[in-house]
Amino acid sequence: MFLGTHAPKIDDKGRVALPAKFREGLAAGVVITKGQDRSLVVWPAAEFEQYAARIREASRSDARARSYSRVLFSSAFDQIPDKQGRINVPSALRDYAGLDRDCVVVGNHATVEIWESGAWESYLANQEPEFADLSEEVVPGLF
Repeated sequence: MFLGTHAPKIDDKGRVALPAKFREGLAAGVVITKGQDRSLVVWPAAEFEQYAARIREASRSDARARSYSRVLFSSAFDQIPDKQGRINVPSALRDYAGLDRDCVVVGNHATVEIWESGAWESYLANQEPEFADLSEEVVPGLF
């Protein structure tokens, strides 16, 4: 499980060093893709395979499913982190997420997200009050 918020820098070669506590869970390989809210998602390769299998079950006649699948898979890059735990963030993905030098790496349970620092701060500023005020069930059967 990936937890916490970290603030590494993107180096001149477009690489980001994953937090040390995330490295073991990502050492076997990752898939980095576009995520929602202009973030990037770093999937452990095995987790991405499971997610991809669920997407394959979607109806090919559903235009939204086709569109989602195309964008997700066409923007996906697989790689193995180097010995320092760095992954390359392809320029197309850096452009999509607005990444330059400062970024935030966020643990999100089974995946890791990479955000442009200002976008993450704005997201939290908008979402934390709503999170604090939740009074109804968000995840069915959980709370």
